[in-house]
Amino acid sequence: MLKTLMLAASLALAGTAAMAQTATQPATRPAAPATTPAPAATTPAAALIDINSATEAELRVLPGIGEVRAKAIIAGRPYRGKDELVRKNIIPQGVYDGIQARIIARQR
Repeated sequence: MLKTLMLAASLALAGTAAMAQTATQPATRPAAPATTPAPAATTPAAALIDINSATEAELRVLPGIGEVRAKAIIAGRPYRGKDELVRKNIIPQGVYDGIQARIIARQR
């Protein structure tokens, strides 16, 4: 019994010493956070899709614009302003709200 008690005490002390040792070792530096650029408040003009000259494929990258709406946008050209997409009933207001920052209606 005394042998068992001594063994248990030595194991407990050994565990405490090991814990104390790991606590005093310097911690490794955490990995640097990923540096992804924050989305721009406004889309650069070069990245805007011109609804007066974009191809069907270019229009279809816009959320809510599929084959039918892309063809309708092309058929409704020219546009004086991008808001004409809603005024001419080409797309619904909800779709326009989602793409208005990504489109432009350049004049020729």
